[in-house]
Amino acid sequence: MTQLIALFKAGIMFGTVILYGSTGEIVTEKSGNLNLGVPGIMYLGGIAGLTGVFFYERSTPDPNKLVCVLIALLCAFIASLLGGLIYSVLTISLRANQNVTGLTLTIFAAGLSNFFGGSLNKLAGGVGQISVSNTSAAFRASLPFAQNLPPLLSMLLGYGFMVYLAVAMAFLVNWFINRTSVGLNLRAVGENPGTADAAGINVTRYKYLATCIGAGISGLGGLYYVMDYTKGTWDSDGGIERLGWLAVALVIFSSWKSRRSIWGAYLFGMLSWLYFYIPDLTRRSMELFKMLPYLVTVIVLVVVSLRRKRENQPPAGLGLPYFREER
Repeated sequence: MTQLIALFKAGIMFGTVILYGSTGEIVTEKSGNLNLGVPGIMYLGGIAGLTGVFFYERSTPDPNKLVCVLIALLCAFIASLLGGLIYSVLTISLRANQNVTGLTLTIFAAGLSNFFGGSLNKLAGGVGQISVSNTSAAFRASLPFAQNLPPLLSMLLGYGFMVYLAVAMAFLVNWFINRTSVGLNLRAVGENPGTADAAGINVTRYKYLATCIGAGISGLGGLYYVMDYTKGTWDSDGGIERLGWLAVALVIFSSWKSRRSIWGAYLFGMLSWLYFYIPDLTRRSMELFKMLPYLVTVIVLVVVSLRRKRENQPPAGLGLPYFREER
């Protein structure tokens, strides 16, 4: 029973990281842009948030926890948004290949983040010595109402505010895309940008905004990983990158529906760390368990393809550059 509870908690924590990444990528892909740079964007969010609060806590004798949280969120969102802006300029304005650009962004951002993470470790006196204890504690603190609940409910609800923010954001994105005129315009841009352009919709503006804002949301996943899982330190073990690729897979798994990605994220979170809680696994067996989330995604993709339901298919213009002169 203890192992099951531990697996559930790990699923919530890692699933939240994945949920931020997939929610942001859904916003991006609804505009027709396929950003495979999600892992890199999450790296940028994690290192920017950590850097911002590191220098704030270092320069302030008694740092305010609310200010720490706001600095971390703001730095993570802005840095991730800038990563999305780089991708947008290359793929929308310069019409570079989206797949290549996304993969390059991941490699570039991972290297840049690990460089600055190593620099922070050196400033702090060594690996694992970065001290942002106030910020990390604020991110990991359970909500006040959860402390007075029965043990079972406390286990289900005793998480930091970013867990609930991720779920709320997924529902908000689902409502925005399906229930607002701006969201419907965004879907039109992703489905057929030529028709949307003829209807008076500014295709370039929608693509830029969706890609940049989507990147900003994805970057919050990297921040949550750094503040919750690594407790305000930086390591270069590739954990953020692995979860970033799972976020990309979750977009397909959820059929580009952010509301469906909520339970999918926590399922992926548990499956990706299931091997930790199974005793006596060999190295070979462990690697088989690590592929479970991707195997589930492939199975779902095959089933969705066989059903041929239009609402479960990707945007028709996904990954294709838009040439206005060819309209």
